[in-house]
Amino acid sequence: MTPWAMSDKIVDGKNYGWPYCYGDRIRDEKISADYDCATTEPPHIALPAHVAPLGMAFVPEEGWPEEWWYDMLVAEHGSWNSSTKVGYKIIRIPLDANGNPEGEPVDFLIGFLDGNTVKGRPVDLMIEPGGTLYVTDDEAGVVYKVSAGREM
Repeated sequence: MTPWAMSDKIVDGKNYGWPYCYGDRIRDEKISADYDCATTEPPHIALPAHVAPLGMAFVPEEGWPEEWWYDMLVAEHGSWNSSTKVGYKIIRIPLDANGNPEGEPVDFLIGFLDGNTVKGRPVDLMIEPGGTLYVTDDEAGVVYKVSAGREM
């Protein structure tokens, strides 16, 4: 599957390839047959094509596991135009102290896709100190409240 690129580190004067290149330096043949995409900046974080990352939030310190602090949660709205359904979940992207990816994305909240049946499509996230995450879902028309488990 061709990766889709997302980059949150845009630097003035750098060449990111648009509109000639997409993903990880892939030339769009419909626009230019001879543009050199190898000279463009690579994506800061690459995700699979068609996952449709819409909302994102950073994990705060209070109420969340220390190893997740400042990691990024991403709402993958999901595919509608691919033969294999992808996305339909919330992923956690581990980040280092400088905001650079530190390992592969990890499933954080799943269950929006059951086989080929779409049960929900996450859109946006709001994360709060104290261990609470709100997720909007435009398939089911609801807002989910997800809370961290507590030991008694």
